[in-house]
Amino acid sequence: MFKPLILAACVAALGSLAACQTANPDIVSRNDAQRMSSVQDGTILSVRDVTIDGSQSGGGAAAGAIAGGVAGSNVGGPRGSAIVGLAGAIAGGVIGNVVERTATKEEAVEILVQLKNGERRSIVQGKGKEVLAAGDPVIMVTTGGKVRVMKAPPVTQ
Repeated sequence: MFKPLILAACVAALGSLAACQTANPDIVSRNDAQRMSSVQDGTILSVRDVTIDGSQSGGGAAAGAIAGGVAGSNVGGPRGSAIVGLAGAIAGGVIGNVVERTATKEEAVEILVQLKNGERRSIVQGKGKEVLAAGDPVIMVTTGGKVRVMKAPPVTQ
């Protein structure tokens, strides 16, 4: 009887994790498709590895609490099942939050770019396929307030 509820809670947890956004520059949001972007030329001054902290939307905690509460309420007698169910809900909520945060953590780079006009910009983005290094000519593509950095294509005349 409770197996469908546990299954539904697990599906909800996976759904909340699947809905998370990525900072990978190789993945472009559907909302950014067919939108005009501005492009600025620059040169990389430095690149350093960083980690983008995972999200805590509450979906993982909620799904974990439901699953833990349902599983815990099936243990013990009539009075004991309520206590174990409450403990299971609390433990499940904590575990669900940790799972969500860990699953959405992302390896990234912080890139310091000097623009042609002398201004400097710092951008954090997920690691993509391109390996960026100091001295590389790059372009910064800005779409809807989000910026991604990629190697500049060769200029032909």
